[in-house]
Amino acid sequence: MVTIKDIAKAAGVSVTTVSRALNGYDDVNAVTRQKIKDIAREFGYSPNMAARSLISKKTKTLGLLLSNVTRASSKDNIAFEILCGMNDRAGELDYDLVLFSTTPQKQKIKSYKTLCQERGVDGVIIMGIRLDDEYLKEVVSSQIPCVLIDIPLEGPNVGYVTSDNVGGANRAVSYLLEAGHRKIGVINGHSQADVSVQRLTGYKQALERFGIPFDESLVMDGSFSEAGAKEAVYRLLAQQPDITALFCISDLMALGALQAVRGLGLQVPGQISVVGFDNIDVTAYCSPALTTVNQNKYEMGYQAAQMLIDLLEGRKVSHRLMLDTELVVRESVSPR
Repeated sequence: MVTIKDIAKAAGVSVTTVSRALNGYDDVNAVTRQKIKDIAREFGYSPNMAARSLISKKTKTLGLLLSNVTRASSKDNIAFEILCGMNDRAGELDYDLVLFSTTPQKQKIKSYKTLCQERGVDGVIIMGIRLDDEYLKEVVSSQIPCVLIDIPLEGPNVGYVTSDNVGGANRAVSYLLEAGHRKIGVINGHSQADVSVQRLTGYKQALERFGIPFDESLVMDGSFSEAGAKEAVYRLLAQQPDITALFCISDLMALGALQAVRGLGLQVPGQISVVGFDNIDVTAYCSPALTTVNQNKYEMGYQAAQMLIDLLEGRKVSHRLMLDTELVVRESVSPR
């Protein structure tokens, strides 16, 4: 196996010079640095990351921690797009990214700190966990830098990236109201998801602007699942048959809502209009194509990785970032 001693001998320089050149230090002459890199490439040199981490106490590895990964949400490409953004930015900055998951059952026997240490990560990006998750208490007090997706917590080593959920929901519901709808049902996620809270707030703001009082009986939880939303719509329309539109706070639940409306023999958008949130890929191809709120999922991942690396490398950085959302008008809404 090629070592830096072999490269140093071939380049006619010291081992220290080779080490500093390959690790990006700028105190090595540019010509010498390029010569060393060329020789390293010619020799097929690959750095020993384990040895490097023992010296620096850093692995240059980021972890992406997901909770409750299941096949049921396979139509939902949000996590994949976020992952792509993280992976691209991590790679650009010479960091590796590893994926690991947890469940409430696993958390009872393994702490957040232990999980991170076992995986050998310098910092963690977390998405998909509930606001009442026990790990969040550990995250805030931990010395392991962490960036949360859609969970608004901050600390010395903690930041978060989210979308403008309130504004996006406000625009979506305002679009329905402007189309003449006055009784709009909501298929929410659950109370322990910040996006549920924020998007419901946007719904209420839109109603208030149009002078319509909020009616809690028009809101049902669909647990962020297609099947859960389908069942919720059946219950909601049985209780409130004069609803003319549904605002679903995720596209996956909007797909379930479309199935339920058709199952009741009703037409979308002729009899009931449906709006989603997220702009997952399938919404452009379902029938009718779904009007929804786009959030830049790739950029969320990209910026989360950037924020985490900034925290790891000691740069001054804002611990919160909110990305814009926009309404995407398609075919699932008709005027009243």
